[in-house]
Amino acid sequence: MKDIKHDLSQSRLLVTGGAGFIGSNLAVKLLNDYPGIKILAIDNLNDYYDTSLKDYRLSKLEGNKDFQFKKVDIADREALNEVFTSFKPSLVFNSAAQAGVRYSIDNPDAYVESNLIGFYNILEACRHSYENYEGGVKHLVYASSSSVYGDSNKVPYSVDDKVDNPVSLYAATKKSNELLAHAYSKLYGIPSTGLRFFTVYGPAGRPDMAYFSFTNKLLNGEKIKIFNYGNCRRDFTYIDDIVLGVEKVLQSDPNLTEDGVKYDIYNIGNGEPVNLMDFVKILGEELVSAGLLKEDFDLEANMDLIAAQPGDVVTTYADVSKLKEDFNYEPNTDFRDGIRKFVEWYKEFYLSEDK
Repeated sequence: MKDIKHDLSQSRLLVTGGAGFIGSNLAVKLLNDYPGIKILAIDNLNDYYDTSLKDYRLSKLEGNKDFQFKKVDIADREALNEVFTSFKPSLVFNSAAQAGVRYSIDNPDAYVESNLIGFYNILEACRHSYENYEGGVKHLVYASSSSVYGDSNKVPYSVDDKVDNPVSLYAATKKSNELLAHAYSKLYGIPSTGLRFFTVYGPAGRPDMAYFSFTNKLLNGEKIKIFNYGNCRRDFTYIDDIVLGVEKVLQSDPNLTEDGVKYDIYNIGNGEPVNLMDFVKILGEELVSAGLLKEDFDLEANMDLIAAQPGDVVTTYADVSKLKEDFNYEPNTDFRDGIRKFVEWYKEFYLSEDK
């Protein structure tokens, strides 16, 4: 069990991608649990998906005297440097990125701009923080992805596995983040930790994720596409469990590598992959229970089983033993319970008569 090195109640935390799913939920939890913490969230508020969701997430943070938000794109180096100079963060959580595996195939420029140039700008700002203000950045924690494992046949995925064969541009940018972070940690002494997230889900999540997009389609009378004929598994991880992992890592220092570099990598997942067809069945049952689909809804008749798409992987499955050993991390959200919470939120957000 690692020691707490950074008292969050005394910290100044910069959250990039602060209107995003993970960043906003992290800010809500830390502001509730650590009186005295100061959080600045930045986000470019792009329209990759419905911006009303970003507005909704930020609304949960409005009015808190210890929270502020600025519209900033991490690819804008001058604007980002101004953020560091004025706010002087002691901790940084970088969750700003262009997301989506399939979208990256047709839109590579967006990924290079945000995930490579943007992350480079973050590293440079951290590097110069030590000369620009007292203490500088004590720990940079950044979002990597389970996609770095590619279509590996070895499961569960361990942080000790080789990750040299990305099957999407998105995955390649995330692996590049890990390599850049290691170089900056070694050259400039920036303590950094990468977190490989596994299929994050929950209320107010990303609409391009299967649980969300399937719900939209089923309620609109459209068929859902089941890729690889349903022969795949995903390590769905509920948002609260993801945030718990980030919170624990932020408070620590990275383990030293064999050559003395303050650099580390963790998987954050549930550790219990769900078969795609079981996932669809559970989602359908919860939509019926919530009164959003009729009791006699024929789910099978509303599915199209099709071949896998470029960039898809058959299985994601996190080995979280390292996170458990270092932080006593235990994800505790049952998959059905998590889907039920999403469905309840969806019904309230999109279908409430008060809307």
